[in-house]
Amino acid sequence: MLGLTSFGGPVAHLGYFRREFVDRRKWLSEPEYAAILGLCQFLPGPASSQTGFCIGLMRARWLGGLAAWAGFTLPSAVLMFLFAREAPWFKVSHLGAGLLHGLQLAAIAVVAQAVWTMARNLCPDTPRRALAVVGLLVVNLVPGSIGQLAVLAVGAGAGMLFLKPPAAAAAETNINLSRRAGALCLAAFLLLLAFAVVVRGGGDVGLFNAFYRTGALVFGGGHVVLPLLHDAIVSPGWVPPGAFLAGYGAAQAMPGPLFTVAAYLGALSSAGSGVQGAAIAVAAIFLPGLLLVAGILPFWHEFRQRAGVAAAVAGLNAAVVGLLAYALIGLLRFGTIHNAFDFAIALLALLALTLRNTPPIFVVAGCAVAAAII
Repeated sequence: MLGLTSFGGPVAHLGYFRREFVDRRKWLSEPEYAAILGLCQFLPGPASSQTGFCIGLMRARWLGGLAAWAGFTLPSAVLMFLFAREAPWFKVSHLGAGLLHGLQLAAIAVVAQAVWTMARNLCPDTPRRALAVVGLLVVNLVPGSIGQLAVLAVGAGAGMLFLKPPAAAAAETNINLSRRAGALCLAAFLLLLAFAVVVRGGGDVGLFNAFYRTGALVFGGGHVVLPLLHDAIVSPGWVPPGAFLAGYGAAQAMPGPLFTVAAYLGALSSAGSGVQGAAIAVAAIFLPGLLLVAGILPFWHEFRQRAGVAAAVAGLNAAVVGLLAYALIGLLRFGTIHNAFDFAIALLALLALTLRNTPPIFVVAGCAVAAAII
């Protein structure tokens, strides 16, 4: 039910979860939910999907976790796959081409709003603003995966050295998960990440590795997936830039997690198309976040008390603002804004998101209709 109705991005999703599982069903206490939330916002990956997975683990162990993840993820993933199946019609139809262009304009507005919001929330002081600028400079000087990894490393290291750590909460989670199981999950995460970094190329293995690398490195918010996916999917030529941006815009109008854009990209990718490509992409992009949740959860209460860890995450989150700003600059280089009308549509969409707090689904629909008419 939540997978079909949770619009509005991860912050809204977490509010829906709290209302459903703390207030209505009373499966969790407020401190337990806060502890889960702290863990999932600390780790890379989609926070709302990881929170749902945690709740499933607490209710019914491994099968419960997988059921919770599937229920929240599959509705949006299926819709994005169906959108990919209709992509050829959009290309040949004048109306369809206009709708696709509107989705591209909406994506620019959504990412611009994400940069603004994240900069305010994650860079509240001068040291963290400086880290964001450094992140932008680093990824400009060293583009690609190496530059992105360098940004993450610089942010985490600078945070440990120079930032005052935020206070850690004291609540614990009552989850029946052994430390041995957690250690095995962490080992699996690291082994798969090493394999994904070392082994490149196309085909199903290359597709899995590209999406796994992306899912393992998304810190600071779901929109940070944009530059990582662009590097993994568009740079090798698997998906054209215009189709990539249109899919990202369409994902804003879907319920559930933004990461299900992987279904669209996997279905269109020349490395592995159709249902198989979509399934591989979705499984690969979510898997690292789920392995990390299960791996860290048994150790979380002790781990988060370490001041250096919290400070490193604060610095890392500030640095990824620069990474997302770089992605926004890249979107503008795609040549999506062709004329004054395009600029006006994108600007009005941005104002609607930032000043009027308009739900993204309405902004995306408005951009698509406006571009199709013009």
